[in-house]
Amino acid sequence: MYRQHTIYVFKTNIKTEHDVHILSPILDEHPQIREWTVDTQDVDCVLRVVAYTLKEKELINTLKDYGYYCTELV
Repeated sequence: MYRQHTIYVFKTNIKTEHDVHILSPILDEHPQIREWTVDTQDVDCVLRVVAYTLKEKELINTLKDYGYYCTELV
């Protein structure tokens, strides 16, 4: 059975590999996230998330709980 997914793109302050390392277990184990990447070289530190039923606000709040800024890019 195919599950439809959504691609979200966020501006963040995830700037270093250390930041990525901190967030990896949280994002890797999230049941609604299929895959994710962070471009720490981009000026907006772009986080790209492929998810099934995840809501933008849920991810924004999760990152905020860990001290990271996150807002959806349009």
